Amino acid sequence: MFKDKILLITGGTGSFGSTILKKFQNIDIKEIRIFSRDEKKQHDLRVKLNNPKVKFFIGDVRDKESVDNVVRGVDYIFHASALKQVPGCEFFPLEATKTNVIGTSNVLLAAIKHQVKKVICLSTDKAAYPINAMGISKALMEKIAIANSRNSNKTIICVTRYGNVMASRGSVIPHFVEQIKKNNPLTLTDPNMTRFLMSLDEAVDLVLFAFKNGKAGDLFIQKSPGSTIQDLALALQELFNSKNKMTIIGKRHGEKMYETLATKEEIVTAEDLKDYFRIPADNRDLNYDKYFVKGNQKNQSEEDYNSSNTNQLSIKQIKEKLLTLDYIKNELNLL
Repeated sequence: MFKDKILLITGGTGSFGSTILKKFQNIDIKEIRIFSRDEKKQHDLRVKLNNPKVKFFIGDVRDKESVDNVVRGVDYIFHASALKQVPGCEFFPLEATKTNVIGTSNVLLAAIKHQVKKVICLSTDKAAYPINAMGISKALMEKIAIANSRNSNKTIICVTRYGNVMASRGSVIPHFVEQIKKNNPLTLTDPNMTRFLMSLDEAVDLVLFAFKNGKAGDLFIQKSPGSTIQDLALALQELFNSKNKMTIIGKRHGEKMYETLATKEEIVTAEDLKDYFRIPADNRDLNYDKYFVKGNQKNQSEEDYNSSNTNQLSIKQIKEKLLTLDYIKNELNLL
């Protein structure tokens, strides 16, 4: 599939990029390009991998010229570059727009110009019914990707949307672990707040599934279990044999009580693929009178797919899922 091909990963020194590089270490591929603006992370990753097939490019998705240079000659793109911490984006919404919206547009226009075969754009559950700057910018990213997919004959553009990635940058899990180790109280925003739980490996599997199966404008959604923040904290306490107190601090800027992965409107057109949903693009043009629908068409389902109505994990099941993470194994000295 990747033989003699060049893959570009934007934001490649982040959690997703590091995981996919680990997975791609031994596959038959011509070259993997890592594009990011953090030279220190690039240096550390270069030394760690010591792989001549992995090439590093310093640049920023906000800068058209640097994007154009790195995309030249590329066959496939996994677009993971993003500002994704919710409170930070609330204070700097224009910066989120520059990276998540304009940066995505720069990547896609360069991909179309250089006839890249396929682009997978990584999105988030916060893009569904968004209430914060990060989610709004990611929702616009999705719209830009789907809009460009209609006019890119030689470049297939797809989107993946997934929930909280456990122990990734911005995850609450390392924060809780640090508080446990320092014997500080665990700070919970709201004990009844729910979030999807998935691993980085599952996020990579979703992107690879979209890569293999996606058609122009498709949105792929990862089905994931969920839990309350309190149950997640209790599971970590049991794993680390901790009796730290819990303190309720209230919701942070831009936070929701639960996250949605598929909206009521999307569920209506979704194709159920067992572990995933596929939401095809609406490729009608603006001449709506051409599209006559006989009868009473259903425009939305009765409920969306969210972190409160998905399969809720017990504390035992959360512990089992946590123990699949290298980060937790390292912290428990199990590796």
